[in-house]
Amino acid sequence: MSRRRGIMSSRLKEEIAKELGFYDVVEREGWGGIRARDAGNMVKRAIEMAEQGLAQQANQNNTNK
Repeated sequence: MSRRRGIMSSRLKEEIAKELGFYDVVEREGWGGIRARDAGNMVKRAIEMAEQGLAQQANQNNTNK
């Protein structure tokens, strides 16, 4: 099975890791050193951020009509 190329930018991953409090592990051990739970929480947070962005965009589109 081949590995898929990441969708999140490095900057976004770092920002989320800092927000969730495990960026120090990333600095010491790289992305392979984080726990599966932390990786899952990163994905969950990225989805939340995307949903918030879409909701804001929809609100702006509704107010501009």
